[in-house]
Amino acid sequence: MSAKVRVRFAPSPTGPLHIGGVRTALYNYLFAKKHKGDFVLRIEDTDQNRYVEGAEDYIIESLNWCGIPFDEGPGKEGDYGPYRQSERKEMYRKYAEELIKTDNAYYAFDTAEELDAHRKDHEEKGKTFIYNWHNRQKLKNSLALSEDEIRDKLDADEDYVIRFKSPADENLHIKDEIRGNMDIDTSTLDDKVLFKSDGMPTYHLANIVDDHLMEISHVIRGEEWLPSLALHFMLYRAFGWDAPKFAHLPLILKPQGKGKLSKRDGDKLGFPVFPLEWKDPNSGDISAGYREDGYFPEAVTNMLAFLGWNPGTEQEFFKLNKLVEAFEISRVHKGGAKFDPEKTKWFQQHYMHEADDKIIAEKLEKILQLKEIEASSDYVLEVVKLMKERAVFVNDIWEQGYFFFVAPTSYDPKNVKKAWKEDTSNLMQELIKVLKEQENFKAEGLQAKVKAWIQDKEVGFGKVMQPFRLALVGAMQGPDLYEIAEMIGKQETISRLENAIKTLG
Repeated sequence: MSAKVRVRFAPSPTGPLHIGGVRTALYNYLFAKKHKGDFVLRIEDTDQNRYVEGAEDYIIESLNWCGIPFDEGPGKEGDYGPYRQSERKEMYRKYAEELIKTDNAYYAFDTAEELDAHRKDHEEKGKTFIYNWHNRQKLKNSLALSEDEIRDKLDADEDYVIRFKSPADENLHIKDEIRGNMDIDTSTLDDKVLFKSDGMPTYHLANIVDDHLMEISHVIRGEEWLPSLALHFMLYRAFGWDAPKFAHLPLILKPQGKGKLSKRDGDKLGFPVFPLEWKDPNSGDISAGYREDGYFPEAVTNMLAFLGWNPGTEQEFFKLNKLVEAFEISRVHKGGAKFDPEKTKWFQQHYMHEADDKIIAEKLEKILQLKEIEASSDYVLEVVKLMKERAVFVNDIWEQGYFFFVAPTSYDPKNVKKAWKEDTSNLMQELIKVLKEQENFKAEGLQAKVKAWIQDKEVGFGKVMQPFRLALVGAMQGPDLYEIAEMIGKQETISRLENAIKTLG
């Protein structure tokens, strides 16, 4: 085992990457960078039946978008490749056979039908069938058969699997970096399949061999792998290799707290559970992604970091480089972390307000281009400055500030009823005259001019300002009215007032 910290994220390319997977990758990345180590991506594609076209590219693009790129992996070959298990499959057989030679594994020739019959028989007696020390001598395997029988079966190319030989009555002491010391009674474990006669290893064997050959120092993975920990620990021992340190991360739970967060929860409650949009190559179904929903990657990584970890201080906002400094595996919780979609928006709003106005303006320009609306970059930047504080997403600036770019073609009926009275059209005609006389169309000068005119007329401010806003915006929303008038300019302000008089008068 190398003294250098080397961690790996090892997803299966069976579909889009769930945010639980992104968090596992993030914690691996933070741990590696904190200890000046390497973050490796390994694609675990031994199960070719479940392989999904495009999933590997999606995983890589997701890590890059989140700002947690891998140091070694497919397309970034290091000294420990190849990094796809399907390209490493030739090497696993010799390791499986080595375990047979050292009496740590055995050939099992039981057919699926025979095993099924055993299961049913046990069920009828109210028991559970487990293939292990208490019955392996009675089943069809190389521990129970003679050497001649074994040779005949292998020569006849009979289907077989290679099973690990779990000890009958040992108490394993295993340390987990998050959960502390654990004791596991081996008599309760089954003899797991390590290798199939089609030449493919199971996850358990491939995983251990790859982690050893890639000199992985710490295995940081999801809680769902805890039941496999004893087997993996015993496999290292059987090979005579030093085991890496293990850390099992808590589950990400549904917003209501019970059960693991799923795509269905996101669909039902209207939030993404994938980093990027995913189009299923078979069904054509599209699942929402954080990127396409307008989230900043910093907001997503900051939110994910806090799902199962905290820095031990009150601080909640961390850019990635600061997360690296603060991250300690010992501060990861054992218990599941409840996912809160509103908290994600709260992080998003913070990064939106912190973001450079020019970056937001560039994003807003893309939205305008899609809507075929032309506006100068300087003008878009000014709109961003006025609207940014109210927005959570860049799209909110469009939704709440569309009137900076297009004149209203309709007026909110509730607001019309409240603001547009019998004498309003005449008042608005007079307001147009006042505006036409105004040379300097800056907000401050406009405000002084209109205020003085209202006071001279001795009418209530609301009688003028409400219909004025309605004419410019189409509803009772938006920032300071004089700022809007200055932005859209004298001609457009007057034109909108004339249109409102024509439509509502």
